[in-house]
Amino acid sequence: MGPFLHMKSFLAKKGAVKPQWHLIDADGVVLGRLAVKVANLLRGRNKPTYTPQTDTGDFVVVVNAAKVALTGKKEEQNRYMTFSGYVGGEIYRTVPQMRARNPEFIILHAVKGMLPKNRLAAKMLTKLKVFPGATHTHEAQNPIKISI
Repeated sequence: MGPFLHMKSFLAKKGAVKPQWHLIDADGVVLGRLAVKVANLLRGRNKPTYTPQTDTGDFVVVVNAAKVALTGKKEEQNRYMTFSGYVGGEIYRTVPQMRARNPEFIILHAVKGMLPKNRLAAKMLTKLKVFPGATHTHEAQNPIKISI
């Protein structure tokens, strides 16, 4: 047989990954484009050591979450549903209501939808830190600023 039959695939080990910190300013950035970039950084898709079953991703800090942009009529038409668990306990909120009440949720919701639906993705989502304003509490980690 050929000489390439015995090549081994590289698989990252759990302890061998050293995560970095990234800082993204969401001011005026389109939500979907931001969410794709953040989801790929959380999964580690930008690294040559990417392994699907291992958390090879980085930490991501998003600032100015309240100023994220939506295209078209999504600002008026998108609705977020929550359910209290009681009969008739559905609550629908529009994007402007969410911006006023909980602007971090808009980005968290979009990024969560772009991650796989499993326990590893739930762990990856904890590495996403979203802040509504321009200040954040992770200066000590020296996050690398990324433009989108």
